[in-house]
Amino acid sequence: MSVCSDGILLLDKPAGVSSNAALQRAKRIMGIRKAGHTGTLDPFATGLLILLFGQATKVSDYLLNADKRYRATLRLGQETNTGDREGEVVASGRVDFDQAQLDAALSRFRGRISQIPPMFSAIKRDGQPLYRLARKGVEVEREARSVEIYSLDLLSWVGDELILDIHCSKGTYVRSLAQDLGRLLGCGAHIRELRRISSGSFSLDAAYDLDRLAAARESGQCPLQAMDLALQDLPAVILTENTAYYVRQGQGVVIAHAPAPGRIRLYGPQAQFLGLGEVMEDGKVAPRRLMGVN
Repeated sequence: MSVCSDGILLLDKPAGVSSNAALQRAKRIMGIRKAGHTGTLDPFATGLLILLFGQATKVSDYLLNADKRYRATLRLGQETNTGDREGEVVASGRVDFDQAQLDAALSRFRGRISQIPPMFSAIKRDGQPLYRLARKGVEVEREARSVEIYSLDLLSWVGDELILDIHCSKGTYVRSLAQDLGRLLGCGAHIRELRRISSGSFSLDAAYDLDRLAAARESGQCPLQAMDLALQDLPAVILTENTAYYVRQGQGVVIAHAPAPGRIRLYGPQAQFLGLGEVMEDGKVAPRRLMGVN
């Protein structure tokens, strides 16, 4: 089996498995101890879970902040305490609206909106996740958060089932969106199915499910993608052998035609990805997070 220890794995998480459990199974298949994920999916949800292995964990911040796209199936007529199918029904109502009213309601949730995070979330209060309080029947006040809904498209509406395509900023709770939409429509709603389609520039189309991942490793394939794919929005700077040496020693260097001040990708003379750097106000290029350096 070829060396395959640093990079990005796109995993198609199955339903009924927590994000951490999916990560642990992928770690065992890959035989790599150092790994993490970039944004959880609820256990009932499926789809794209981005896992980082080895040195790739150093670029996690750039993936955590990425926008997301989901396909959400809503059950109209019932609101649950969790906002999804796993919760208890706490309110119900008749599905009694027309297409024009639905279109008008959806338009209210496009653009910059304010959301109150659900009690069944991992947000912490006094060091304790809210979901633990919620399971005890305790509800606390939560501060509203501003999120961006870039697009919200109706894919299907049949009876009490509504299917939406949602492109949103980080921090958006689709369960809260469904709950708020159901209340606006006067019937209540919760998420029946949720599938993450993309995160930033990464798509579910290139993802492995756990069985395919195991088969790929058995056949000696490396399913990991290059870690610098997470940083494509940053300018790239290619160093000479001499300047790369000093950067690896933690020293800043002067290069010709440096980009504007800010974060950059650093490469060696053979296009080897060295890590993250920063162009300073004085034009020097300084190392910030180098690969192969703890």
